[in-house]
Amino acid sequence: MKTMKNWLLTGLLFMIVSTAFSQGKITGTITDGVGSLPGANVVIKGSTTATSTDFDGKFTLNATTGSGEIVISYLGYQNQTVKFSVSNGATTNLGNIVLIANSNELSEIVVKSSVVDIAKDRKTPVAVSTIRAAEIQEKLGSQEFPEILKSTPSVYASKAGGGYGDSRIAIRGFDQKNIAVMINGVPINDMENSAVFWSNWAGISDVTSAMQVQRGLGASKLAISSVGGTINIVTKSSDVKEGGSISSSFGNDNYLKAQASYSTGLMKNGLSASVLFSRTEGNGYVDGTKFEGYNYFVALGYKINDKHSLEFTFTGAPQWHDQRSTSPLLSDFLKYGSDGKTPNIKYNSDWGYKNGEEYNLKTNYYHKPVMSLNWDYDINETTKLSTVAYASWGRGGGTTTNGGIKGNNAYSTNNSLRNADGLINFDLIQNWNSGKPTTLGTRTQTNGQYQNSSASGSATVTNTGITEIASVNSHNWYGAVINLDKKLTENLTLDFGVEGRMYKGIHFQNLIDLFGATNYRDATNVNSVPNPAYFSTTYAPRPSGNPFVSTDYQERINYWNDSEVNYYGAFTQLEYAKGNFTAFLQGAVSQQGYKRIDHFKYLTTDPLAETDFKNITGGDVKVGVNYNINEQHNVFFNTGYYSKQPFFNAVFPNNSSIINDNVVNEKVKAAEIGYGFRSKIFNATLNAYYTQWNDRFTQGTDPDAANNQGGYYTFSGVNETHTGVELEVNARVLEKLKLNGMLSIGDYKYDGNATSNRFDASNNPFPGGVAQTLYLDGVKVGNNAQTTMAIGAAYEILRGLNVDYNLNYSEKLFGNISPVNFLSATNKGSLELPGFATSDAGISYKFLFGKEKSNALNFRFNVNNLFDKTFINESFTNIFADDVKTPAAGGNPAITYAQAGALYRGIATGNKVYFGYGRTFNFTLRYEF
Repeated sequence: MKTMKNWLLTGLLFMIVSTAFSQGKITGTITDGVGSLPGANVVIKGSTTATSTDFDGKFTLNATTGSGEIVISYLGYQNQTVKFSVSNGATTNLGNIVLIANSNELSEIVVKSSVVDIAKDRKTPVAVSTIRAAEIQEKLGSQEFPEILKSTPSVYASKAGGGYGDSRIAIRGFDQKNIAVMINGVPINDMENSAVFWSNWAGISDVTSAMQVQRGLGASKLAISSVGGTINIVTKSSDVKEGGSISSSFGNDNYLKAQASYSTGLMKNGLSASVLFSRTEGNGYVDGTKFEGYNYFVALGYKINDKHSLEFTFTGAPQWHDQRSTSPLLSDFLKYGSDGKTPNIKYNSDWGYKNGEEYNLKTNYYHKPVMSLNWDYDINETTKLSTVAYASWGRGGGTTTNGGIKGNNAYSTNNSLRNADGLINFDLIQNWNSGKPTTLGTRTQTNGQYQNSSASGSATVTNTGITEIASVNSHNWYGAVINLDKKLTENLTLDFGVEGRMYKGIHFQNLIDLFGATNYRDATNVNSVPNPAYFSTTYAPRPSGNPFVSTDYQERINYWNDSEVNYYGAFTQLEYAKGNFTAFLQGAVSQQGYKRIDHFKYLTTDPLAETDFKNITGGDVKVGVNYNINEQHNVFFNTGYYSKQPFFNAVFPNNSSIINDNVVNEKVKAAEIGYGFRSKIFNATLNAYYTQWNDRFTQGTDPDAANNQGGYYTFSGVNETHTGVELEVNARVLEKLKLNGMLSIGDYKYDGNATSNRFDASNNPFPGGVAQTLYLDGVKVGNNAQTTMAIGAAYEILRGLNVDYNLNYSEKLFGNISPVNFLSATNKGSLELPGFATSDAGISYKFLFGKEKSNALNFRFNVNNLFDKTFINESFTNIFADDVKTPAAGGNPAITYAQAGALYRGIATGNKVYFGYGRTFNFTLRYEF
């Protein structure tokens, strides 16, 4: 009996050891039925054993169990579960596994944190489009990051002035100040004015895993003001498949980019790391817009156990770029063209040559590193806690000038400070500033010195000069988001969370270049002893490589004020899902506090030197339902209401510390209905929307220079209504041919008339001022194309060799308006610009090599605006062809622009505009291992 027990124990131990140490391999290939899907995630269900497919869609997993299931996920495709069984020491090949396309879905496995609100196809009732990393990597090339969205319904992307990172985007007629931009669930819109500066995120395309655009109210649980929509950017995580890449790109105008990245993958100890570094430089398509930018990304992960995981990320993109931020007159584009009739679309009035080298008065320089720590805690099968804490330290600003020479500033295009080619004559400015003889005469000294200041003088004053200065806008920003996700029942899920942000903005000016002058005289600091003070220290307009550099070392001139914004919010969402029906109810409330500190304008003993916090409450409520009629058809509806807190300058108008007691929240009401169709070869989404935006706050400086006394105007009761329909389709009509297209038709206009009120520097009604009606009712909203269309095709010529083509068309694009130009009920409305179409094309080839073909060389060539079309994409003025160009004088009648022949494609040449880029190209070679 004892011997039998020993045999049984020995046999049992052998079985246990054999089971514990048995290993088999599972292999297979993941495709979409046409081509391979590199980078698909493959994980053994219930374990941490995972891998990613290689560049040919193949994978290998080492299994420690004889049977089980693998779960396959890939961005834009439905998750698939496949059973396996494998013998000890053997290999089981699962063959080709085909994933079903789900063009608008991001996998829940890829997005691990419940802080990130990703819409799911046929479930989340919002209008959404998703762009995967592969498409961004392939088609973006040397374009700006927002431009990858230009084939998305109701999106209008513009190069703006054309400087590196200066592009802008609008969704459904709302600019990016009213679009929530999120990176891994963290809002990045500026805390003071909600602006997004893409130059601060110039390297984000390098680390993006996927980008999703939720048009309209969106699916975010946070109390964010996504009036036009939400852009969700999901970056790469640390636990992607082990490997790396090295790439190099070059393009027109000496564009050059180099990039290297490496990821360890998830290691046995639960640690993972991913790093990336890149450098970009070029001369810029627009004249005088050189740039240099860097991008770094570090992600460190630690899977502590099955319940806890941590992810630390640190990323930044220090850059400087010369700009074209002064919009030239259309007549200047023509004047400096080759024949006076063809515009020189590269013309830039902000630069020239200084000592024989290119020099620009407008340079943006910034470094905005962001650090975050994510903690995901799977409390149990029904409860998950996700937390992210983050910090950002922005450092930098933008240059400009002040002062003048005999009343002329550096920006006017029709004065003696320019050469015959329209460029700024820096040699003349330097000679004048330093007292050397010039064609304008010779400058006189003040107190034995050549002192510059903000004064521009007059035609007879000879002691003023021009100075280049920088407006510094730095900040310290700290925040956290906590979300608890609880599955109450099989059908009900409750989310509850809190959010907090603390922001301090530091604003001042400093000296960049005295252009030969002795010093700079400044009398704006009432606390300065002596006053006025004199400065001669200059600073290079370049970002610091130190992400934590202080701004305290810099001397300040002209103004210095700090803004503090504290934001606290709570949010909740109840989601119901049963069968083919899903619904959600979401609500959020927030309090935003505003505080202003002024170090120059008020004595330190003055209560206005540091204000108390002005706290304003806001919030939102949203509800939506989706019903899947069958496997092909679904319908959805959502509606909501926002009470949106105003921007900082609405609380403290006119750059003063006097609180605006009349400030009110902006109100946004929206509703949307949609229909979706899905099949193996054709997908389509059709939706219609309505958005009403009331009580917008806008202000302007007092145009009456003789009496303004520091006064300003506010325009109250400015309301807008945005409606439209959107259609998005994609199809696989042949095995190797894919088609996509979209159509969006919008109607964005002002709703009702508004009122203009005039105030003095103390925020009191201007003595004798009378409120005036602004006849805005029905006027079109400017600077957004209200009708956009796109069609594209991609074809696989040979295995690994692909070509693609996209055509985009925009029309119903109106110029910006100034409300004070609408004092008459018989105004002409908004200026409509000519519609335009552009074509983009590309060809790519992937060559596999190495052991098991696990390495690849990728070649990509892009051409944007293939047919070199010339088009105006922005107008900052609203001058019509029948407006007066030359007033009546001496018995001669007034002459309109049309009568004078001063038109370009029907547009008056007195308008200030920007042209889009002509033909550009780029080529990328990438080695992946």
